[in-house]
Amino acid sequence: MKNYNFDELVDRTNTNSIKYDAREQFFGNGEVLPLWVADMDFKTPDFIVQALKQRLEHEVLGYTFRGDSYADAIINWLDLRHGWKVEKEWISFSPGVVAGLTLAIDTYSKPGDEVIVQPPVYFPFFDSVKGMSRKMIENPLKLENGRYTFDLEDLKSKISAKTKMLLLCNPQNPGGMVWTKAELEALATVCLENKVLIVSDEIHADLVFEGHRHIPLPTLSDEIANNCVVCMAGSKTFNIAGLTTSFVVIPNKKLFVRYERTLKVPHLHMGNIFGSLALETAYREGADWVDQMVDYLQENYRFLEFFLKENLPQVVPMKPEATYLIWLDFSAFQLSDQELNDKLIQAGVGLNRGVQFGKQGSSYMRINIGCPKATLEQALIRMKEAFA
Repeated sequence: MKNYNFDELVDRTNTNSIKYDAREQFFGNGEVLPLWVADMDFKTPDFIVQALKQRLEHEVLGYTFRGDSYADAIINWLDLRHGWKVEKEWISFSPGVVAGLTLAIDTYSKPGDEVIVQPPVYFPFFDSVKGMSRKMIENPLKLENGRYTFDLEDLKSKISAKTKMLLLCNPQNPGGMVWTKAELEALATVCLENKVLIVSDEIHADLVFEGHRHIPLPTLSDEIANNCVVCMAGSKTFNIAGLTTSFVVIPNKKLFVRYERTLKVPHLHMGNIFGSLALETAYREGADWVDQMVDYLQENYRFLEFFLKENLPQVVPMKPEATYLIWLDFSAFQLSDQELNDKLIQAGVGLNRGVQFGKQGSSYMRINIGCPKATLEQALIRMKEAFA
C-alpha cells in the first residue's frame, strides 16, 4: 500500500483558486491564511491526475456520455463504504450538490411553497430556497451537550399544507454531526406523516471519523427511500470540486423521471469528460487514499483541540464526527460578529463567519482543517497572539 504525504505544502496562488486568489476580495487582505472555502490543500490523488493525463493523450474532446463503468463505480463504492445497494436506474447527474438541491426544489415544489431548512447549516441552502421563490421555514437545530440535534416538536409545529420539502445536511455542515439511525428515523417519520419530501445533502459521507458511521437516508426503509432524494459527490472526498461533477440518487421512479426532466430541459445532464472520469477513477482506486486522508484529518483535529485547550481555552470547538470543517465558539470574548471577524483578519487568519450559516451561528466561526498540519499550526498561533 502506498503512503501518501499530506504534509506537503502546495502553492495554490495564481491558479484562480477562490480560497487563495480571492482573499483580497473577501477579506480585504490578500495575505490571510485561508482556512475558509471547503476544499482541501492536499494534492488531488495521483491516480486521478494520471487518468486525466491519459485521457488527454486522445486529442479529441467531443461530446461524451457516462457509460456503465461510471455507474458501476458509484454502485460499488456506496455498497463497500456505506452498505447501500444502489441500482443503476436510480442514479442521475448534477453539476454540483447545490445545483442538485436547487433542481430538486424546482422539480418538486412551486413558487410560494414552503421548504424547511435546519440552521445553522450550509448557507447555499438559503440561496437555493429563496432564489427559487420558495418560502424558507427555519427549524433550528438544538444544542445539547455540545452537539446539535433535531428539534422535532418545533418541526411539527411549523409544517403546513404548503410545506413540500425539507433540506437535510447529513453529515452536518458546519457542526460535523453524523446523524444516528434513531435521529434519522425520527425525522423521516415526521416527514412521511406530513408528506414532506426530504432532499439530503450527503456530500461529506466519506469523511466520517472513528466511532461513527454514515447512514444513507434511503437505507432506513423502503418507505423512507421512496420519500427522499440524495445528493452526493466525490468532490469533497478527493478534492476535485473544480471538475463540477456530482450525482443524485433517487430510488422512487416517479420522482426520478421528474428530476431528469428538469435536468435535461436546460441541457445540464451532459456533464464533462474529466469530471466523469475523475469520479469513476476515484471510486475505483481511492479507498486507501481516503482512509489515510481521514486519519490525517482526525490528527489535525486532535492537534487543534489540544492547542486551543492549552493556549486559547476561551475558544471551544464542537467535536466533529465527520468533515474537515470545525465549528468554533468564540462567545466567551463577547465580541460582535463584525468585531470577531475583523480581529481574525487583522491576525492574518481567514475563516468563515458563523452568521453566514444562520443567526444561530452568531459568535461562531468555521475553520477548515483540510490542510497540512504546519498551515493549521500557523493559523492557531496567529489566533492565540490575537486574543492573548
